[in-house]
Amino acid sequence: MGSISQQDPVRVFVSHAFEASDDYHRVFEYLESSHNFYYRNCSDPESKAGADREAQKEELRKQINLAECIIIPSGQYERYRDWIDFQLNCAKGFNKRVIVLETFGVKQKLPVQLEALADEVIEWNEREIADAIRRQARHEDTARWDVIEFKLD
Repeated sequence: MGSISQQDPVRVFVSHAFEASDDYHRVFEYLESSHNFYYRNCSDPESKAGADREAQKEELRKQINLAECIIIPSGQYERYRDWIDFQLNCAKGFNKRVIVLETFGVKQKLPVQLEALADEVIEWNEREIADAIRRQARHEDTARWDVIEFKLD
């Protein structure tokens, strides 16, 4: 696995229930503002939106199988539990890495199912999200050093 570049963008799937929620859009806003981070969105909430459940599940399998890692905003879990459980199990079946985002703007305990199946749980932070994707999808070391300058008197 090479590092992420324009020629080799990381393929991500962000969980959805065939409608694009605020959290779904927010993930991409964060990724867009992440410097030198190239990705391809494998999730497509628009496809099969009106189809029957089996066709939707087949479509999700396709989208998840294309991706290198799966991102699940936990704030959607209560509302779309069945779909997210299906996506989690599908991801694990395809041996895909799962990144769970904590609930946006609220500090609360994660649902047990999400915690159990997550490879990594992170906060909403553009650097954190990009780094987690690098670690999970490409196994890149993302240790960053913060430089602190101070004067000795």
